[in-house]
Amino acid sequence: MPRVFKAIEIEKEEKEIKRDYLDRHMPHVICPDEVKRGEKFAVKVKLGDEYPHPDDHDHYISLIQLWNRETLLAEARYTAGVYGTLPSHVEIDFYIVAPDVSMNLSAMSVCTKHGLWQSEDRAVKVI
Repeated sequence: MPRVFKAIEIEKEEKEIKRDYLDRHMPHVICPDEVKRGEKFAVKVKLGDEYPHPDDHDHYISLIQLWNRETLLAEARYTAGVYGTLPSHVEIDFYIVAPDVSMNLSAMSVCTKHGLWQSEDRAVKVI
């Protein structure tokens, strides 16, 4: 099983480079807190808030997945250069239909140089 990196609390005395490293790779799930059963809604997965990720031939984000607990809902694959070989905040919008029960969404991303990263869980109430 591959090593999975998750969000951790960074103390103020930690070096800026560690904050930079985590921010570039950590996926964030952005969506409504409540959705209506059976209706389509948008879920944005974005990597980083402050620091863009490289888009080099040997260092880029190759995969983003959206999960509801243990169920894979959607994924997007990338190749090097898709962002014009410029550092960027990698992001994608997935559109899914709300099921009959509430969801616990999370995202996974793969950096070709730094491995597999998992977001914090995002609870979504289905009404």
